[in-house]
Amino acid sequence: MPESEKSAKQDPIIQLIVFRLGEEEYGIRIEQVKEVTITPEIARMPKTPPFVKGIANLRGDIIAVIDLEERFRLRSAGQEMPAVSYTMAIEAKEYTIGIMVREVPQPLSIAQSIIEKAPEFIQDINIHDKYIEGIAKIDSRIIVVLDMLKLLTPSEIMQLQPKGESSPAGSRTQA
Repeated sequence: MPESEKSAKQDPIIQLIVFRLGEEEYGIRIEQVKEVTITPEIARMPKTPPFVKGIANLRGDIIAVIDLEERFRLRSAGQEMPAVSYTMAIEAKEYTIGIMVREVPQPLSIAQSIIEKAPEFIQDINIHDKYIEGIAKIDSRIIVVLDMLKLLTPSEIMQLQPKGESSPAGSRTQA
């Protein structure tokens, strides 16, 4: 095969930020993560789902902080977040949220081809949960790759947006 054909078929490399939830490893594409920081002080918010820990001031921006272990029901009974946890700021078009994790998330570069589609039975069970992009198998590790932009339902997003504040006028009207 000519050299030019080989390079044309080269497998793209993607970068993930890998973190633990419960005993499992999860990954998010690096472009969805704005920053990682030690979890700031969190103020509880009334009438939010239990997995919403509250709001925090992250470099002048007020963001909702959510606990995916609780959202995905991955925490063992009686297990709590450690005293020091980390928060990944995830930036979507209409909102920025913080995801609490136990340990410092680690970057990982992998070939896109090793991310397999989630098995059909998982897709069928989680008909509304299209946030699982796929499963990456690396040696003995299994990493569930999440699409954070599909994680929250529209009604959850509405609950998380501070009332009286809106995005800059231009951002809602752009397609």
